[in-house]
Amino acid sequence: MKKIIPIEEGDYYLTPEGYRCFTEQYHLKRGYCCESGCRHCPYGFNAKRG
Repeated sequence: MKKIIPIEEGDYYLTPEGYRCFTEQYHLKRGYCCESGCRHCPYGFNAKRG
């Protein structure tokens, strides 16, 4: 079971399209890469490379 991380100020922003985009701060707090190709992934995952 994964730990639930509370979302705090600075963890995301809204894109012009209205989507929630998680920041590097949130990804580091979460502690792992989900391999979904996130825009601000600090773990270096690249969907094209796998």
